[in-house]
Order: sequence, then structure tokens, then C-alpha cells
Amino acid sequence: MALKLFWIALAGACGTLARYSLSATVHRWFGSAFPWATATVNILGCFLFGLIWAVAVERSAISPEFRTVLLVGFMGAFTTFSTFISETGHLIDKRALLLALANIALQVMIGLAAFFLGLSLARAV
Repeated sequence: MALKLFWIALAGACGTLARYSLSATVHRWFGSAFPWATATVNILGCFLFGLIWAVAVERSAISPEFRTVLLVGFMGAFTTFSTFISETGHLIDKRALLLALANIALQVMIGLAAFFLGLSLARAV
């Protein structure tokens, strides 16, 4: 278990550095008028999550242990948006459209509300 946590943490560090490097590069190229860096990381993260999932699960080409290291460690640190999209995509794939819409509404709308609540609280203190 300790070794597994070590590999997840190491992959997480790599994911964090990859996110930072990609974000900095995209920010340099396109500026800050629109959040292109975050959009790029999130879209690339969704692509990579789908790619890794298909190779690992559908083709059984990656062991469950290494899949955990890649998806939880690297991808979890690279972007959690990819996990949100993956879970929503799996609900849609299972034809659970109401649950998928509920997941989108819950996380996006309540997430935005929570952001502004936290912002207001910090400003008030």
C-alpha cells in the first residue's frame, strides 16, 4: 500500500508540473484575455483520460494498478475536470441522461455558487 501511494504521489507531482508547464506556455502564446491555458489543460486532460481509459479498460493493455497511478495520480493532478467529464460521459454512455444532467448542474451551478459564497465570505472577513 505504501509503495502504491508513493507512485500515485510521484505521478501527481508529474501531473502538477505538466499542468504548470503547459499553462505557462499557452499563457505566453495567447495572453490572458481568455482563460486559454485552463481550457487547453482541461480539454487535453479529457482527451488523455479517454485515451488512457480505453487502452487500460477496453484493451486491457494497462494493469489496474498502473491505471490507478495514471488516472488518479497524474490525471488527478493535471486536471480534475477530466474526471468530471469521464464520469458524466459514463452516465451518458449508460443512457442515464437525467443523472448526467444532474451531475453537470450540481457541479457547475452549485460549484459557481460555492465559489461566489467563498469569495463573499472572504471579502466580508
